[in-house]
Amino acid sequence: MSETLAYRDQTFINFRDFHFDSPTGHAFRWVDVKRFDLPRSDPGDDWLLTALTGHVAFRDDYAGGGIEAEGLRHGPYWLQHITPARYVQINEEHANELLRGWAEQFGVLPPALTALLEQEVYSLLTAATSRYQLEDLGHEAFHDWGGVHTDFHELILIDRTAGVLSLLVAADD
Repeated sequence: MSETLAYRDQTFINFRDFHFDSPTGHAFRWVDVKRFDLPRSDPGDDWLLTALTGHVAFRDDYAGGGIEAEGLRHGPYWLQHITPARYVQINEEHANELLRGWAEQFGVLPPALTALLEQEVYSLLTAATSRYQLEDLGHEAFHDWGGVHTDFHELILIDRTAGVLSLLVAADD
Protein backbone atom coordinates (compact mmCIF):
# COMPACT_ATOMS: atom_id res chain seq x y z
CA MET A 1 0.00 0.00 0.00
CA SER A 2 1.52 3.31 -1.05
CA GLU A 3 -0.70 5.52 1.06
CA THR A 4 0.57 7.23 4.17
CA LEU A 5 -0.70 8.71 7.39
CA ALA A 6 -0.36 12.48 6.93
CA TYR A 7 0.39 14.73 9.93
CA ARG A 8 -2.22 17.50 10.18
CA ASP A 9 -1.74 19.56 13.33
CA GLN A 10 -1.35 19.60 17.10
CA THR A 11 -3.19 21.00 20.10
CA PHE A 12 -1.46 21.45 23.45
CA ILE A 13 -3.46 22.19 26.60
CA ASN A 14 -1.33 23.24 29.57
CA PHE A 15 -3.15 23.21 32.90
CA ARG A 16 -0.69 25.84 34.09
CA ASP A 17 -2.48 28.36 31.83
CA PHE A 18 -5.58 28.28 34.03
CA HIS A 19 -6.32 29.67 37.47
CA PHE A 20 -6.97 27.03 40.13
CA ASP A 21 -8.32 27.82 43.59
CA SER A 22 -5.76 25.33 44.88
CA PRO A 23 -2.88 24.77 42.45
CA THR A 24 -1.57 21.70 44.29
CA GLY A 25 -1.24 18.85 41.84
CA HIS A 26 -2.28 20.88 38.80
CA ALA A 27 0.84 22.86 37.89
CA PHE A 28 2.65 20.39 35.63
CA ARG A 29 -0.23 18.66 33.85
CA TRP A 30 -1.05 18.82 30.17
CA VAL A 31 -2.80 17.17 27.24
CA ASP A 32 -1.18 16.91 23.81
CA VAL A 33 -3.20 15.92 20.73
CA LYS A 34 -1.52 15.25 17.39
CA ARG A 35 -3.91 14.77 14.46
CA PHE A 36 -3.28 12.86 11.24
CA ASP A 37 -5.36 12.60 8.08
CA LEU A 38 -6.43 9.06 7.30
CA PRO A 39 -5.62 7.61 3.87
CA ARG A 40 -8.44 7.70 1.30
CA SER A 41 -8.77 3.92 1.36
CA ASP A 42 -9.63 2.16 4.59
CA PRO A 43 -6.48 0.19 5.39
CA GLY A 44 -7.78 -1.10 8.75
CA ASP A 45 -6.81 -0.38 12.34
CA ASP A 46 -3.70 -2.59 12.34
CA TRP A 47 -2.24 -0.68 9.39
CA LEU A 48 -3.08 2.66 11.06
CA LEU A 49 -1.41 1.67 14.35
CA THR A 50 1.69 0.51 12.46
CA ALA A 51 1.79 3.69 10.37
CA LEU A 52 1.43 5.88 13.47
CA THR A 53 4.12 4.16 15.54
CA GLY A 54 6.48 4.41 12.56
CA HIS A 55 5.69 8.07 11.81
CA VAL A 56 8.33 10.69 12.56
CA ALA A 57 5.76 12.73 14.55
CA PHE A 58 5.51 9.78 16.96
CA ARG A 59 9.12 10.37 18.04
CA ASP A 60 8.30 12.72 20.90
CA ASP A 61 9.55 12.28 24.46
CA TYR A 62 6.88 14.70 25.75
CA ALA A 63 9.42 16.42 27.96
CA GLY A 64 9.73 19.71 26.10
CA GLY A 65 11.90 18.72 23.15
CA GLY A 66 9.06 18.07 20.73
CA ILE A 67 9.33 15.79 17.72
CA GLU A 68 12.84 14.51 17.06
CA ALA A 69 13.27 12.93 13.61
CA GLU A 70 16.09 10.71 14.85
CA GLY A 71 14.62 10.29 18.34
CA LEU A 72 14.69 6.98 20.15
CA ARG A 73 12.13 7.87 22.85
CA HIS A 74 8.36 8.11 23.00
CA GLY A 75 7.02 9.46 26.27
CA PRO A 76 8.74 7.60 29.10
CA TYR A 77 9.62 4.62 26.91
CA TRP A 78 12.32 3.57 24.51
CA LEU A 79 10.64 3.69 21.11
CA GLN A 80 11.70 0.10 20.35
CA HIS A 81 9.29 -1.19 23.02
CA ILE A 82 6.21 0.37 21.47
CA THR A 83 4.53 -1.78 18.85
CA PRO A 84 0.93 -1.88 17.61
CA ALA A 85 0.42 -5.00 19.71
CA ARG A 86 0.98 -2.91 22.87
CA TYR A 87 -2.27 -0.99 22.24
CA VAL A 88 -5.47 -2.39 23.71
CA GLN A 89 -8.83 -1.56 22.17
CA ILE A 90 -11.12 0.22 24.65
CA ASN A 91 -14.64 1.61 24.54
CA GLU A 92 -15.81 5.22 24.92
CA GLU A 93 -16.86 4.73 28.54
CA HIS A 94 -13.42 3.46 29.56
CA ALA A 95 -11.67 6.27 27.65
CA ASN A 96 -13.84 8.88 29.38
CA GLU A 97 -13.32 7.35 32.83
CA LEU A 98 -9.56 7.27 32.28
CA LEU A 99 -9.16 10.86 31.07
CA ARG A 100 -11.76 12.52 33.26
CA GLY A 101 -10.45 10.65 36.30
CA TRP A 102 -6.91 11.80 35.53
CA ALA A 103 -7.93 15.41 34.85
CA GLU A 104 -10.13 15.73 37.94
CA GLN A 105 -8.06 13.68 40.40
CA PHE A 106 -7.07 16.77 42.41
CA GLY A 107 -10.51 18.36 42.46
CA VAL A 108 -12.77 20.56 40.39
CA LEU A 109 -11.25 22.12 37.28
CA PRO A 110 -11.69 25.78 36.35
CA PRO A 111 -14.72 26.23 34.04
CA ALA A 112 -12.57 27.53 31.17
CA LEU A 113 -10.34 24.43 31.30
CA THR A 114 -13.35 22.13 31.54
CA ALA A 115 -14.86 23.77 28.44
CA LEU A 116 -11.60 23.47 26.52
CA LEU A 117 -11.21 19.81 27.45
CA GLU A 118 -14.81 19.14 26.36
CA GLN A 119 -14.16 20.81 23.00
CA GLU A 120 -10.64 19.52 22.23
CA VAL A 121 -10.41 16.19 24.08
CA TYR A 122 -13.65 14.59 25.21
CA SER A 123 -15.38 15.29 21.89
CA LEU A 124 -12.68 13.16 20.21
CA LEU A 125 -13.54 10.25 22.50
CA THR A 126 -17.19 10.46 21.49
CA ALA A 127 -16.57 10.85 17.76
CA ALA A 128 -14.00 8.05 17.51
CA THR A 129 -15.03 4.89 15.70
CA SER A 130 -12.08 3.01 17.29
CA ARG A 131 -10.15 3.75 20.49
CA TYR A 132 -6.86 2.24 21.67
CA GLN A 133 -4.89 2.68 24.88
CA LEU A 134 -1.16 2.11 25.19
CA GLU A 135 -0.75 -0.48 27.90
CA ASP A 136 1.65 0.10 30.77
CA LEU A 137 4.97 -1.16 29.43
CA GLY A 138 6.59 -1.26 32.86
CA HIS A 139 9.81 0.21 34.21
CA GLU A 140 11.97 -2.13 32.15
CA ALA A 141 10.81 -0.27 29.00
CA PHE A 142 11.66 3.18 30.47
CA HIS A 143 14.39 5.09 28.70
CA ASP A 144 17.31 6.60 30.63
CA TRP A 145 15.18 9.32 32.25
CA GLY A 146 11.77 7.76 31.58
CA GLY A 147 10.42 8.11 35.11
CA VAL A 148 9.94 11.87 34.75
CA HIS A 149 6.20 11.51 34.07
CA THR A 150 4.13 10.83 37.18
CA ASP A 151 1.16 9.78 35.04
CA PHE A 152 1.33 9.01 31.33
CA HIS A 153 -1.86 8.10 29.46
CA GLU A 154 -1.86 7.58 25.71
CA LEU A 155 -4.86 6.97 23.48
CA ILE A 156 -5.16 6.53 19.74
CA LEU A 157 -8.54 7.69 18.53
CA ILE A 158 -9.61 6.82 14.99
CA ASP A 159 -12.53 8.81 13.56
CA ARG A 160 -13.34 7.37 10.15
CA THR A 161 -16.30 9.74 9.68
CA ALA A 162 -14.02 12.80 9.92
CA GLY A 163 -11.05 10.98 8.36
CA VAL A 164 -8.78 11.72 11.32
CA LEU A 165 -6.55 9.75 13.66
CA SER A 166 -5.71 11.52 16.93
CA LEU A 167 -2.76 10.61 19.15
CA LEU A 168 -3.74 11.88 22.59
CA VAL A 169 -1.29 12.01 25.49
CA ALA A 170 -2.32 13.20 28.96
CA ALA A 171 0.48 13.43 31.47
CA ASP A 172 2.09 15.24 34.34
CA ASP A 173 5.74 15.66 35.04
